[in-house]
Amino acid sequence: MFRFVVCLLCIMLSIGCKKTSSNPETFDSLTKDSPSIKGKPAYLNSPYVTAGDRVYMVGHQDGTFPDLGWHIKGEMGGIWNHPIKLMDGFEVEILKDEKKIALDSAHTFVNYPYANKHQYALPEAQLHIERWQFVPDHKEGMVVQFQIENTSPTTNTFELTFIGNADLRPTWLGEETNMIDAQDIATYDAINKAWTIKDTDNSWFVTFGSDQHPIVHRALEAYKGTGKGISGELSYPISIPPKDRATLTLVIAGSYASQEEVLATYQDIHNTYLDAIRSKKERYEQLASHSLLTIPDKGIEQTFEWLKYNSDWLVRTIPELGSGITAGIPDYPWYFGVDSEYALKGYMAIGQTEPVYNTIQLLDSISNALNGNGQIIHEMSTNGKVFNPGNINETPQFASLIWEVYQWNGDQTFLENYFPTIEKGLQWLLKEKDDNKNLFPDGFGMMEIHGLDSEMIDVAAYTQRAFDDASKMATILGKEDLSKQYREIALSLKAKINTDFWSEEFKSYADFIGTDQQAIHLIEDAIVRADTLNKPWAVTELQSTLEAIKANPSTEPRPFVVHHNWVVNTPMEMGIADSTKALQALQTAEKFVNPFGVFVTGIDRDASAGKDEGSFKGSKIFSYTGAVMTLPTGVQVISENNYGRPDKALNYLKRMDRTFSYALPGSMYEVSPDYGMITQAWNIYSYAVPIVQQFFGVQPNAAAKKVTIRPQMPSTWNEASLENILIADNEVSIYYSKIESQVNIKVSQTNPAWEITVELPTKEGSKKTFVSRELEFETQN
Repeated sequence: MFRFVVCLLCIMLSIGCKKTSSNPETFDSLTKDSPSIKGKPAYLNSPYVTAGDRVYMVGHQDGTFPDLGWHIKGEMGGIWNHPIKLMDGFEVEILKDEKKIALDSAHTFVNYPYANKHQYALPEAQLHIERWQFVPDHKEGMVVQFQIENTSPTTNTFELTFIGNADLRPTWLGEETNMIDAQDIATYDAINKAWTIKDTDNSWFVTFGSDQHPIVHRALEAYKGTGKGISGELSYPISIPPKDRATLTLVIAGSYASQEEVLATYQDIHNTYLDAIRSKKERYEQLASHSLLTIPDKGIEQTFEWLKYNSDWLVRTIPELGSGITAGIPDYPWYFGVDSEYALKGYMAIGQTEPVYNTIQLLDSISNALNGNGQIIHEMSTNGKVFNPGNINETPQFASLIWEVYQWNGDQTFLENYFPTIEKGLQWLLKEKDDNKNLFPDGFGMMEIHGLDSEMIDVAAYTQRAFDDASKMATILGKEDLSKQYREIALSLKAKINTDFWSEEFKSYADFIGTDQQAIHLIEDAIVRADTLNKPWAVTELQSTLEAIKANPSTEPRPFVVHHNWVVNTPMEMGIADSTKALQALQTAEKFVNPFGVFVTGIDRDASAGKDEGSFKGSKIFSYTGAVMTLPTGVQVISENNYGRPDKALNYLKRMDRTFSYALPGSMYEVSPDYGMITQAWNIYSYAVPIVQQFFGVQPNAAAKKVTIRPQMPSTWNEASLENILIADNEVSIYYSKIESQVNIKVSQTNPAWEITVELPTKEGSKKTFVSRELEFETQN
């Protein structure tokens, strides 16, 4: 009874929820003209992310926060302020007429580029509630806003209780950097009307509360989570006139430095969150405006737009380390060499240059500090602990990334800064990782299959490309002798890949070159895998290969086709396969495809291969076995385009596009269609490179202030445009149209000092070239 009286008194004194009428700017009003995508009811019990570069939150689309993830088992969801976790999440309850109603069953989830919301219908309380969340740029905190509608014809009075489940704990590998978790303790701060939680042994803090006074605040004795956390409860009185609305806004702030810092952030976000959401909205509109795509395939058009947003979600800033893109959420929210080396090429093509420069600087500095020999790291947690000093492919791929970025920015200083790492890395490859001196480095590439660490096809292909690119860089930097040496190695590698790795029997490049003993061991393991997955065709093929090896033994290493791994397509991705072999290999690759794309390991293909139906069912223990993934599919798109087959490329792109918004609206999973990471950095490589640089044919040479445009459009794209392509100090827009056999190209640029070259194929098979420095010009074929 006492609590009810206090509640009424608070309402009379207007110490409660703000009415929308007195505070017209809400998340709902500020996002009215922003793009949004509604989730599917079937996926309400699957994850979403609300992202900022400092803090992000992962929960379920129904509004709950179940245990998620495997890197730290069950702990990869919740609210993170790397290198620490702040909260496992929170719970919300409505208390009306002494009855509690949990907000744990949202009927709808809606995603926006920079925010998201859950919608709840509470007919028993005559309420409709929207829960919004938003993370400001560069802030160690976030905002949760409740917009509550009274659906009744009378005043609706109730309490809203917010229970914050704090769990201050270190990120993955934290213990190896002396980040030792301890019991959390809670203190209520009456001045700030908030709970502040601290780890007893560390300066880790989280503060949460509203600018409204709660009528109840209490720490809960029993913590529901598995960690050493603690929960704090805040209850707010709310009274809403008939058919009216009210808003309650809470802020969650964190710090891994001091209490002063967390309180300053908490107050700052309270004071500035409306400006922050307006600012972030404008920034996302700017992200969307670069490389602005308009095509007949509206699904691909929408996916391309949202992948620009996804790319920004994955930027993570740790001031003590730097800033850069991370691989994926929720289980890979830290820094990777190879993921970045694919993804950053796509980032350049969509004009998101700052994350590119920051990530490269971070990878280079950490790799040099740890390895010192040019080897690029594979994986580093956000506490600075490197888990893997680098797989072999990551070092040559870094060289090609630097060359690609230079094409876009034309900055010779950039080239000079990173060429020493490239030079050391290529020397390391040949001196330390090529025991038999045949130019094929030994060791793991993209396929992390136990024992698959001899001479790998992807390592060979990326090494060839690296020496070719490094030769060009050496010429620019005046190192002619080195350039000649690199060029000769690149030419030799290209010839050797097309002979030593080619399997005429399988019409494919081999997975690896190794000894008979290595191959037999891998084949025996593969037979067990294929039999376990019930792939009889693969068992038969593998047994036949095993018998052939035993019948025709060799004392010398030789190529083997065992797994049909997607990496056998990297010679086509890099454009180094001769055209005859490339077309045969591309046809072979079509056997290892399902409706969503390319199988990671070809022997895992299932009955859906070649059909337009099917799905991937992941195991309860996280595994990529049987998976179709976006990166292999993107590699296939690029490969088809490299050999003049844009319609084939579009077919693969459409397969991959079926996975967009499949589970998380506005995003594309790592494993197609709905397994693994809910958003993944290298997805932008699989879209931006084919669309910008192949379909529209944009080939920048920023150092010379030149752009060559060689459009290679799918036959169904009769009208297409790509606007505001950022190339150094210029922005180029391309407008394409085709009527029967006549192609019309219109190009505009913001810097008339640049030279634009347009190349169009003619009916005779030659090229028709147009060159102009004018702001706009048209060409016809």
